[in-house]
Amino acid sequence: MKRNTLGIALLTTALAGTSALAMDATITIESWRNDDLKLWQEKIIPAFEAKHPNISVKFTPSAPAEYNAVLNSKLDAGSAGDLITCRPFDASLALYDAGHLSDLSGLEAMNNFSAVAKSAWQTDDGSASFCVPMASVIHGFIYNKDAFAELGLDVPATEDEFFAALEAIKADGTYIPMAMGTNDQWEAATMGYNNIGPNYWKGEEGRLALIAGEQKLTDAGWVAPYATLARWGAYLGDGYEAQTYPDSQNIFTLGRAAIYPAGSWEVSGFNSLADFEMGAFKPPVQNAGDTCYISDHTDIGIGMNAASKNPEAAQTFLAWVASPEFAGIFANALPGFFPLSSTPVEINDPLAAEFVSWRGECESTIRSTYQILSRGTPNLENDTWGASVAAIKGASSPEDLGQKLQEGLASWYAPQQ
Repeated sequence: MKRNTLGIALLTTALAGTSALAMDATITIESWRNDDLKLWQEKIIPAFEAKHPNISVKFTPSAPAEYNAVLNSKLDAGSAGDLITCRPFDASLALYDAGHLSDLSGLEAMNNFSAVAKSAWQTDDGSASFCVPMASVIHGFIYNKDAFAELGLDVPATEDEFFAALEAIKADGTYIPMAMGTNDQWEAATMGYNNIGPNYWKGEEGRLALIAGEQKLTDAGWVAPYATLARWGAYLGDGYEAQTYPDSQNIFTLGRAAIYPAGSWEVSGFNSLADFEMGAFKPPVQNAGDTCYISDHTDIGIGMNAASKNPEAAQTFLAWVASPEFAGIFANALPGFFPLSSTPVEINDPLAAEFVSWRGECESTIRSTYQILSRGTPNLENDTWGASVAAIKGASSPEDLGQKLQEGLASWYAPQQ
C-alpha cells in the first residue's frame, strides 16, 4: 500500500537549519472541533505562523456528527486538507489502512510521547504511528468545595472514605450526594466503570492482558468494579434512572449535588456555570497506600493526508504540534484537555491543574474497551454501557454481568476463545 512518507527522514535536519520553508505554502486542517475555531484562528495559527512566516494555515472544521462522512468524501475526491484531525483508535486506523494517512514513525517529534499516548494512533503491532497525539482527558470526580466545607467533609482517598462521605451527604439531606443518571447509558460506563475500574485491573497491565487473552472479564479485577457501582445507586438521587447527561450537569452546576463523576472535559463549561468553588479528587483506591491508576484517555491527534501537496509544510506543523509551545497554548486555552507530550506544561486553571497533577502520582491508562476489543459483534464498548447501568440499578449481579460480557467477547475475539 503506497503511503506518503516524503521528507520524514530529512525533516529534523531541515527543521534544525531553518525556521521556514524556502517557498510559500498554504496548508489546510480538517477537524470535527468546530467549537475550537476561535482558538485556532486567534492563538494557535498566529503562534505557528510567527515562527514559520512562509507557511499559512487554514483551519476548516466540520460539524462533529458529520465529520467522518465529510472527511471520507473529501479523501475519496482528493479534496481533503493537508492535515487530518484524528479521533482515537479504529476510526483513524481505518484511514491509515486505506492509505489516507501517512506513517509518521520517522518524525523525530514522535519521541516526545509515551507509548500510552501514542497507542490511540498506531497499528495494532505498534510498528506505525500515523497521528501526532494532541490531548487527552482525565477521569475522576469534581466536587463542590462549599458543600464539603459546610458538612465538614474531607476529600476521600480510599473507597471506605468515599462511601462514608456519600453517606454523610445523604444523611444531611441538603445535597444530592452524587449527580449522575443512567438514562443515556454511556455515562455509567465512561464516568463509572472506566473511571474507577483501572484501580481494580491495574491500568495498562490489565487492559493489555485482556487484549492478549491472558485475563478474562470474569476475573475479579474486571467484575469487582460492578460491585462498587452497585453501591452508587443509593446516592444518585430520586429518579436517576430517567436522568440525562445534561440533567446531571445542571444538577451539579446549580449547586444541588455535592459530587459529580467526571471527565476533565467538563472543566471549561463548569467554570462558566457554577457559582461555587470546585475541586477534584482522583478515583479512590481500595486501601490506603495502594498504587493509584487514572484513565488518562487519548482523545485527539493530528495526522498528515497521504495525498498532501505540501508534505514538508505539513510535517513542519506536525513537529510544532509536538512542541512545548503548542502544548502550553492548547492546555490553557482549553482547560481540561491535556497535552500528551512528555514535557511538563504549566496549567493556569486550578481545577484542570488538579486533574493533571495526578499524572505525577498515579499510573496512566486508557479506557479498557477502546482499543481492538470493540471491533466485533457484540460490541464490548456498547455492552459495557448496558452492564454498568444494570450494575447501578441492581438488575444483575456483578458475576452475571462479567460472564455475559466474556461470552460476547469470546464469541468473536480469538485470543479470548
